[in-house]
Amino acid sequence: MGRFTKIGVGRTIYLLLAILFTCSVVLQFFLAGAATFVSPLNWMRHTTFIHLFGFNIPIFMLLFAFIGGLPRWAYWQVFGLLVLIFSMYFTANMIADFPWIGAVHPVIAALLFFQSCVMVSQSWKFIFNKGEGEN
Repeated sequence: MGRFTKIGVGRTIYLLLAILFTCSVVLQFFLAGAATFVSPLNWMRHTTFIHLFGFNIPIFMLLFAFIGGLPRWAYWQVFGLLVLIFSMYFTANMIADFPWIGAVHPVIAALLFFQSCVMVSQSWKFIFNKGEGEN
């Protein structure tokens, strides 16, 4: 299958979005660290940046998974990202009512990073190894 077919382009854009999402998660870790160890003013950058990529990139990933004819695992992985992102918002906004829940926030962030790395790895293998791992 050629890389410049509709399916090939959809799969490539899906992979690029997965890489972009992973890099965005790493940047979020950096911004949280900067807010903790450099200046609390960086919390605004941390909270603003999530709105740029949080739900937007996964929604586009769903679209390009469909265009690229990716297997079911791609959709489930994006769904997992969306659940983790929702959990991040939940833990960030429920601290006033349940202070202990804030401790779960960085744990979910680590899971989000792990999940995004798995997505990049699996989609890379699928695209460049000619469809291996279709299940």
